[in-house]
Amino acid sequence: MIQLEILQVLDCPNVPLLEQRIEQALAGVSIEWELRHLVIEDSQSAALAGMAGSPTLLVDGHDPLAESNQIPSVSCRLYRDAAGAVDGAPTVSALRRAFGMD
Repeated sequence: MIQLEILQVLDCPNVPLLEQRIEQALAGVSIEWELRHLVIEDSQSAALAGMAGSPTLLVDGHDPLAESNQIPSVSCRLYRDAAGAVDGAPTVSALRRAFGMD
C-alpha cells in the first residue's frame, strides 16, 4: 500500500488539483493507496514535516518531487512540467513516476 500525505496550508487552492491528478495517476492500477492531509501553520512545522511549499506530496514519507534548492516553507509551491511551464501541482506523468509506475 502506498501512503500518500498532502502537506498544505489551510485552504490551499492547489490541493483539489493535486487530489484530482493523484486519482488520475492511480486510475486503473491495482495499487492500494491511502491519502491523508496535514495542515501546516508555521515555518517550524513545515521544517519538521518536510513541506517545501503548499501543496507538498509525501509518498511513503518522502517528497519524490523535491528539488535540491527547496527549503521548508509555508508559501505556495510551484511545479514545472517537462516543457518548463509552471503549475500549482505536479503533472499526472510526474506523479506516475513518483509512484514508480513509469
